[in-house]
Amino acid sequence: MKVDCLLSNANIATMADDGNAPTPSFGILANAAIAISAGRIACIGDGAKLSAELDAAEVIDLGGRWVTPGLIDCHTHLVYGGNRADEWQARLEGASYAEIAAKGGGIAATVAATRKASHAELMASAARRLGNWLAEGVTTIEIKSGYGLNLDDEVKMLEVARQLGALTPIRVQTTFLGAHAIAPEFSGRADAYIDYLIDRVLPEVAARKLADAADAFCETIAFSAPQCMRLLQAAKALGLGIKIHADQLTDGGGAVLAASLGALSADHLEYTGDAGARALAASLGVAVLLPGAFYALRETQLPPLSALRMHGVPIAIATDHNPGTSPCLSLLLMLNMACTLFRMTPAEALLGVTRNAALALGIERETGTLAPGQSADIAIWNVDHVRDLCYAFGSRPLYASMYRGAWVAGAPANDERS
Repeated sequence: MKVDCLLSNANIATMADDGNAPTPSFGILANAAIAISAGRIACIGDGAKLSAELDAAEVIDLGGRWVTPGLIDCHTHLVYGGNRADEWQARLEGASYAEIAAKGGGIAATVAATRKASHAELMASAARRLGNWLAEGVTTIEIKSGYGLNLDDEVKMLEVARQLGALTPIRVQTTFLGAHAIAPEFSGRADAYIDYLIDRVLPEVAARKLADAADAFCETIAFSAPQCMRLLQAAKALGLGIKIHADQLTDGGGAVLAASLGALSADHLEYTGDAGARALAASLGVAVLLPGAFYALRETQLPPLSALRMHGVPIAIATDHNPGTSPCLSLLLMLNMACTLFRMTPAEALLGVTRNAALALGIERETGTLAPGQSADIAIWNVDHVRDLCYAFGSRPLYASMYRGAWVAGAPANDERS
């Protein structure tokens, strides 16, 4: 069989579920190779066997380096205007997230800055930030709107996100988050604002194919479960996937609501109870945990990891990059925080930024594992073992990465090619 490229002499963590392991595993193949053809993985397995059987246009010797799927950040707010370092300082001095929001800070401050910013300004700032993800082997990123809160500015944010995906060698999944906060024009009229989103904004976003999914902030400082349900049901009827910011500050039934709607994921979950974990398991939804926000807000309420494990809920990890509560630019750092703060195992954490993150975006048939037929989204690492990606926080051990079979960050030296 002829293939375009053979990556040989590699230690591969496929992150593919073997269906039998009692605990999550890396799915390690030693002394292995990956064959790539037309941007997809043609086959994967024993290196000597594949080298003998395949006719590769190019063979690249990886020198025993570790290989994983390209990483996936399944929850970010990458496109926005302004900066909220002043609020970070206020929290250090004792102010709470809710107190800052009540004084016009929080999401409202970023809304004002984002509305003021031009399309070009938002594009430039987001593109600069996105370089951090490319340097860490990320090949897929989700980007939410939610700092416009009106038709024109929500569309502006989503257009920027789509343009980032078109101009950058990375898969961008977009999520409409108009129900992030009540728009200032609708202050005190949350139900009327939800009506506006349903009647005016959602149809336009869907018609222009600007979003892959819709999200809502189900919380006491944002929207009630019934309000979120109305919006998300309307989004689902328009063919969008569903995601929910759930139970971050209180157990408001967000995880249960996510399950009832067949949501792809429920995100945050610090205050989710056993009922929420059971509901997610029954609905096959993914729990997306966000250790960056937990750290930045100095939270003490841990997500219900034991319950999620017990009920078999897939767990994803993401940066939640945003200007207010998780100004994190490193998905690799989130791996360490997931292990250190949430007591996850390295295998669980890495599954959380590969296979389970793909599940949270509904793209598991395209990426997230190294298996025949999958997109050739591949990260190659200078580490002694794949667990080192979780262990050595602050390091950037990426050797090279591929997106759809094309080199993105770095490329093997000429003497490794044949």
